[in-house]
Amino acid sequence: MRRVVVTGLGLITALGTGLEKSWTAIKEGKTGVKTIESFDTSDSSVKCAAEIRDFSPLDFGIEKKELKKIARNTQFAIGAAKMALEDSGLVIDEKNAEKVGVIVSSGIGGIEVFEKQYEAMLNKGVRRISPFTIPAMIANMAAGNVAIYTGAKGPNKSIVTACAAGTHSIGDAFETIKLGKADCMIAGGAEGCITKFALNSFANMKALSTNPDPNTASRPFTLDRDGFVMGEGSGILILEELESAKKRGAKIYAEMVGYGETCDAHHITAPVVEGAARAFRMALNEANIKLEEVDYINAHGTSTGLNDKNESAAIKEVFGEHAYELNVSSTKGATGHVLGGAGGIEGVILAKSIEEGIIPPTANYENADPECDLNYTPNKAEKKEINVGMSSSLGFGGHNAVIVMKKYKD
Repeated sequence: MRRVVVTGLGLITALGTGLEKSWTAIKEGKTGVKTIESFDTSDSSVKCAAEIRDFSPLDFGIEKKELKKIARNTQFAIGAAKMALEDSGLVIDEKNAEKVGVIVSSGIGGIEVFEKQYEAMLNKGVRRISPFTIPAMIANMAAGNVAIYTGAKGPNKSIVTACAAGTHSIGDAFETIKLGKADCMIAGGAEGCITKFALNSFANMKALSTNPDPNTASRPFTLDRDGFVMGEGSGILILEELESAKKRGAKIYAEMVGYGETCDAHHITAPVVEGAARAFRMALNEANIKLEEVDYINAHGTSTGLNDKNESAAIKEVFGEHAYELNVSSTKGATGHVLGGAGGIEGVILAKSIEEGIIPPTANYENADPECDLNYTPNKAEKKEINVGMSSSLGFGGHNAVIVMKKYKD
């Protein structure tokens, strides 16, 4: 079976545009959550989000005249994909274009385009709806435009599984290479939907934190957590068949070895222990990894009451006593919850963690929850060799996705 390695990383979060900028801040336990500036929140119970404020699409070859055709999530995807390709040293040309594919997903897509154009219709009539509305807003355009801007002509799709979409994208890209349908895949997720409509839709579900203090609003696994904090951005990985990577002398961050995907078949929003546990076991079985070999789990850890408790229970059900020996952390205290982009961002963080031997911390962790009693690497990064790491994502609809990476050894 073909082996798959990670050879490039691109990252855009509220902590900064660029891998090193975001990764350094994550390691330092900083948070990108701030008081919302992009719209008026005076009539909303939610005041905080992890907005990106240093990103310019023009820096990534997107012309100003094209912006009306490309939603914010897609702009992030293009930017992160270009950075990941540059990091990998991979040049896409006529010789390899058909063997390079793209799976980049969003949970919601270009909702800001929909909001703006719907308002134009109500205020000015149907003839004022932009003809670019549909191709700008549909969720698959992140993958489509990444291909257009990079020249990748291989398999191309997006996966819409809510907050599991980014991890599903990485997992499906892994399987695509294993099956020989591509030699390299640009994979991950992107989201850019911090808008008045989207945020308050989540707020009316009572899913979001109403804590007005941005420094403590996203606090995964803590006793006083009160909901997730919306984030935006993109995480993109270059996955590559091992021999292809070695032939061109590529840097290898980690080897991807397992992927689990299950469904709870239970509830539209509430996760259950059993479904997540099956995804962990499926990923470990494919990777042929023993429980005691796992050193670190980058958990979904949304800072909601039900998710954090059930995800912790799933880890304990799968790993038994070893659950208390391994490190767990949620980096959503730093990045916010980037929905369909979260798994892509956390996949990048997992690969970087393995490469550097650093467990990123769970930011804002203060009051322990008796039902969440694992080692969540509170507030401070830990230096530790990571031979095997995992990343999990759980999405509305009961979608569960888990990936396994390990330190590369020839």
